[in-house]
Amino acid sequence: MNSSNKDDVRHQFGSNATRYVSSAWHAAGEDLKKLVEITELTGAEHVLDVATGGGHVANALAALANEVTALDLTSEILAAAKEIHPKNGHSNIHYALGDAEKMQYPDGQFDVVTCRIAPHHFPNVKAFISETYRVLKEKGQFLLIDNTAPEVKEFDEFYNEVEKRRDFSHCRAWKKSEWISFLETAGFVIEEWHRFPKTFLFDDWCNRMNLSNESKQSLARYMMNSSEACHKKFHIKINEKSVYSFEGESVLLKAVKP
Repeated sequence: MNSSNKDDVRHQFGSNATRYVSSAWHAAGEDLKKLVEITELTGAEHVLDVATGGGHVANALAALANEVTALDLTSEILAAAKEIHPKNGHSNIHYALGDAEKMQYPDGQFDVVTCRIAPHHFPNVKAFISETYRVLKEKGQFLLIDNTAPEVKEFDEFYNEVEKRRDFSHCRAWKKSEWISFLETAGFVIEEWHRFPKTFLFDDWCNRMNLSNESKQSLARYMMNSSEACHKKFHIKINEKSVYSFEGESVLLKAVKP
């Protein structure tokens, strides 16, 4: 990551660390359930959860793996996750401060690498994928979940602008076609992918980022003034002259290092 974006991420997630660890939105979800279901664990694996955030993937896989390393750029969010996980009965999660685009691990150290709802913060996503490939063992699994942008240019630009206005540490939500290209170019073989529609309740979605009322109102106006096509595509619902909700999507990709 470039230094300015790193600072943005540290500030945004450091100041909201407790919210992310305790967030019911992040702690559950069909995407997390499916990730656990399709990750083939025997109990002997060493898992690396990149940009662990609230540590929800690490927590979910700790009961199924030998050990889990939870890696994140932000010390505050690691501290918050470290406080919660032992209460869930997991003592096999290790915490590490580090950069997704420049990992501190030797080649071929991990059996599984996971990353959930984080790569849209990475300015150099290809470096992240390259590093993931490097630290995985042969036949190792990479489980990736992130919000995705539509293939149509207007919708792609609209969605990324909405995300950026809500969260200044947002870089880019990539299209599904781009993720497939990135992974296959890096050498991965994609075995599965799953799509998850997501409904965002506007107030709650903004409040998780401590967005000011002024910024929230500005974002609502931007969304309400968007094209009819955007309203239809994202199912934007208006309530009392503001946005009530809208819809997006995420994708789960399972790839293997041959």
